[in-house]
Amino acid sequence: MAPVIELDQFILGTFVASLFAFVLLYVLRRNSSRDANLIRSKKNRGLVVAQNDAVSRNPATEGDSGIDVIIVGAGVAGAALAHTLGKEGRRVHVIERDLSEQDRIVGELLQPGGYLKLIELGLEDCVKEIDAQRVLGYALFKDGKHTKLSYPLETFDSDIAGRSFHNGRFVQRMREKAATLSNVRLEQGTVTSLLEENGTIKGVQYKTKEGNELRSYAPLTIVCDGCFSNLRRSLCKPKVDVPSTFVGLILENCELPFANHGHVVLGDPSPILLYPISSTEVRCLVDVPGQKVPSIGNGEMAKYLKTQVAPQVPPEVREAFISAVEKGNIRTMPNRSMPADPVPTPGALLLGDAFNMRHPLTGGGMTVALADIVILRELLRPIHSLNDKEALSKYIESFYTLRKPVASTINTLAGALYKVFLASSDEAKTEMREACFDYLSLGGVCASGPVALLSGLNPRPLSLVLHFFAVAIYAVGRLMLPFPSIKSFWLGARVISSASGIIFPIIKAEGVRQMFFPRTISAIYRPPPQ
Repeated sequence: MAPVIELDQFILGTFVASLFAFVLLYVLRRNSSRDANLIRSKKNRGLVVAQNDAVSRNPATEGDSGIDVIIVGAGVAGAALAHTLGKEGRRVHVIERDLSEQDRIVGELLQPGGYLKLIELGLEDCVKEIDAQRVLGYALFKDGKHTKLSYPLETFDSDIAGRSFHNGRFVQRMREKAATLSNVRLEQGTVTSLLEENGTIKGVQYKTKEGNELRSYAPLTIVCDGCFSNLRRSLCKPKVDVPSTFVGLILENCELPFANHGHVVLGDPSPILLYPISSTEVRCLVDVPGQKVPSIGNGEMAKYLKTQVAPQVPPEVREAFISAVEKGNIRTMPNRSMPADPVPTPGALLLGDAFNMRHPLTGGGMTVALADIVILRELLRPIHSLNDKEALSKYIESFYTLRKPVASTINTLAGALYKVFLASSDEAKTEMREACFDYLSLGGVCASGPVALLSGLNPRPLSLVLHFFAVAIYAVGRLMLPFPSIKSFWLGARVISSASGIIFPIIKAEGVRQMFFPRTISAIYRPPPQ
């Protein structure tokens, strides 16, 4: 046992030294780019679609509109926000492009942390009567091996778990619940521009489904019109990346190897996801790296799925997978990531995928959106009248600070895990991928810690960094056994370099200070410690 203890101490010391060195390096490098970002921020603040000189004002309508908040979009974020603010007594006008039930291939898995936020918002009944399935954890598959990772739910009530469902059914339930409030008005229409006067957003201009051009005014406009938002450029500096595309299928009448679990196959070239979305249907998402995918129309996609992907899915669902491909209902969805980089603008706020996106591999998007809504609700409570522009602006700026630890942890995990799970010809990246699977297979804290991060139950940035580099150190430690060599030292150094190259750029984009030291940033309101 003595050699093992000495090896563990060596690994721990190496890890701690490496961690602090890398963090210090990125803090210093970030300062140099910060000034440039501030300059760009000032230049971008004028990017509002409808400027004051183009707006024909109606002072009476603008001054007494009878609306406290305009919400652009009624997806997961918009519908949940409308109900939340409506319950708080705010008069809410929701403008949604299409109020019919949508059929999407993402936004179908709500992590336990997101479900807790749903309960906090009083919306937990929205996952009832839609054939939603309980999700208790994940199963990982790689090269014929598998490991089961359960959510650490021992300290929670028996109802607490993840939920998977048809996204459209879930959204419709929230819309219906919001519409039951007399002070919430849902209207179908397309917002074409924000109305701005002297740097303050006063409302929106929109076209009704009948084609009429109208304007709506409110002291606060919240834009949550999704990943394809055409209004975000006014309120943030979008840096959208599209690392891959999901190819979606529905497998019918089949049983997954592990009931009530999401399944992740570490395939070649990238992950394959499977999870139940009803009592008879399993969603399969095949990740295709890059923005170019095989054509569905000429049959290339079907051939790719049957010849390259089908042999990699678990045998229990292979026949159902091939049947789904032959049925032909193949859908695609580009996977976008975009760090939150707001341009604070009086009278307006961004929320949901319009504001912040991460790779959907970890299913964290809805958890981030619902957590943001909880924070926003608490921030707006002390403001009796949203017409108090100075107070409103200060509280909104606090929102961008207070959301960071939770949101950036989930964002960073999604981006880092996707890059680790990609197959690669690079030996160091392959070692990191192997080590990640084996590290999670160890069980105990090696499994429960990362899964607690993934599930949104413990979204702490420092815990994420520690576990990420623990995987890297674990990979290096294996290379040193049974005896270290020059080759193994060199490969170990490349593993550490590769790990750093994966996680630190993501942390830099999220903001080192905002993630790890949020209390050094002024905020007018802070929730009590939990």
